[in-house]
Amino acid sequence: MTAIRMPIDQLQETLAHRFKRLELLEQALTHRSAVAGRHPRRGRARTIVARDTESNERLEFVGDRVLGLLVAEWLLEYFPNEPEGGLGPRHAHLVSRTALAGIAETIGLPVALRIATHEEQAGIRQLANVLADALEAVLGALYLDAGLGPARGFVRRYWHDLMTGQIDPPKDPKTALQEWALGKNAILPVYETLSMEGPSHAPRFTVAVTALNQRGEGVAGSKRLAESAAAADLLAKLNRRSVRTPKEKT
Repeated sequence: MTAIRMPIDQLQETLAHRFKRLELLEQALTHRSAVAGRHPRRGRARTIVARDTESNERLEFVGDRVLGLLVAEWLLEYFPNEPEGGLGPRHAHLVSRTALAGIAETIGLPVALRIATHEEQAGIRQLANVLADALEAVLGALYLDAGLGPARGFVRRYWHDLMTGQIDPPKDPKTALQEWALGKNAILPVYETLSMEGPSHAPRFTVAVTALNQRGEGVAGSKRLAESAAAADLLAKLNRRSVRTPKEKT
């Protein structure tokens, strides 16, 4: 059953902005699956490939850069004495897929997305990657319609708890996983690129990592971020395993 979409007016209230070009917001909420159609041709159905210009992928491209800039700017203000070595992990945490997907859930973005029925049935509406991409697209639309001011206001409202909750710089998942393996006297993690899909301006890397006889996977727009996501996935599994078997010896 297809989800009931959030009214556009409600989302604009959440964004604290009335769009002059409402089509930008509509596009930001359009998953690429929703712009593919089937049209008759000589008595047969013909699949039309989704056009990138009609889906939210180009706006995601813009929003990713806007978010990176606004978070970097804010970090310099909030941590005036932090060296670059600490700012980097903080920034990576704040723009991570996990952080973005959580904020997308907070503002009710899942029910606002326009997704094809077959993808809806496959459950992609709740996937972290889909939600994170859509949030970046919405931010890109907000920037293109109104500039950095409203985009900055949105980021500072909804990233506030993540920013102010940071005490020590978060550790990069790849570093944390390597330290975990070293602490167990195990072989260092091994990363493998499983696939690279999507257009050149918005690729999707799927990476697997293996360590301590466990495996994690991650998907992201760059190999580096996919490796980090895979490491985070494996760390979560190892932590759950550790809680279940606290007396386990290695």
